[in-house]
Amino acid sequence: MVDHFWLSEAIRVSRLAPAVPDRYAVGAVIVGGDGALLSTGYTGETHPHHHAEEEALARLADRPDLDLSGATLYTSLEPCTTRRSRPATCTRLILDAGIGRVVLAWREPILFADCDGVETLRRHGVDVLEVPDMADQVRAVNSHVLRPTAAHLEIIG
Repeated sequence: MVDHFWLSEAIRVSRLAPAVPDRYAVGAVIVGGDGALLSTGYTGETHPHHHAEEEALARLADRPDLDLSGATLYTSLEPCTTRRSRPATCTRLILDAGIGRVVLAWREPILFADCDGVETLRRHGVDVLEVPDMADQVRAVNSHVLRPTAAHLEIIG
């Protein structure tokens, strides 16, 4: 299945993200309507506060005429709807880019923020597909966040 292939790629990319106790390691892949890979990104790739979706979308900034309405953004974790470190959430960036479809493996647990990315995207007409049978892979990549340590408990504290 094509969605499993590209979501597996997003999970693979997420493994490149530095394991930091106060953020998830997320990977994102944007695929055009024709099936061609357009861009990838992972948490903290070019800046410690950049999210994966933000990184992948930023790579397309020099292509303002690119129509993303037929594109699919594959992300290992639900796009954020709450953010302290940046002015725009990933959900807002996806909507502003005009991406028509999002596929994700795991909804964001209520650990750092109460996220409603799936519902927000759907409310705005984006087709959202959840692939929960791949969520265990994303949890494994994020064991640094899910397994409480003394430093982690101090951060969420």
